[in-house]
Amino acid sequence: MDAIDEFDIQILKQLEKDGRMAYSAIATALGVSNTMIHQRISRLTEQGILTGIKPVLDEKKIGYDWGAFTGITLEKDHDSNRIIEELKKIPEVTECYYITGVYTLYIKIIAKNHEHMRRILYEKIDNIPGIAKTDSIIELGCAFKRNIIL
Repeated sequence: MDAIDEFDIQILKQLEKDGRMAYSAIATALGVSNTMIHQRISRLTEQGILTGIKPVLDEKKIGYDWGAFTGITLEKDHDSNRIIEELKKIPEVTECYYITGVYTLYIKIIAKNHEHMRRILYEKIDNIPGIAKTDSIIELGCAFKRNIIL
């Protein structure tokens, strides 16, 4: 795999500002041809560095006012793949991480309100066989969120 260079980083910075930016606009901003931008973005995609252009939603503006980070303790850690597949079926679970420490998994949940959050936790997540315990922290707002671009 080729390492990314300063020019790739400049392309990624342009896409970070607006993932819908036309290749021609990126080319103009960077003073190069459209073809060069297309080739570089294709290479970044083939290398798995750029995994797609996706919308970033403001969950609160679409009615999801509650967020929580939840640590999950499993009865048996070797069940983690099966449990992750079950968590993927819950649309309100938006992120899932393997972690070290007290928990095996750490997830992000978004919900419309406290009752919706309670139903997700108690009726969906706690009913997945193999989950021993959950511990949630309510999110009060996101100070910032970004991709790492060197």
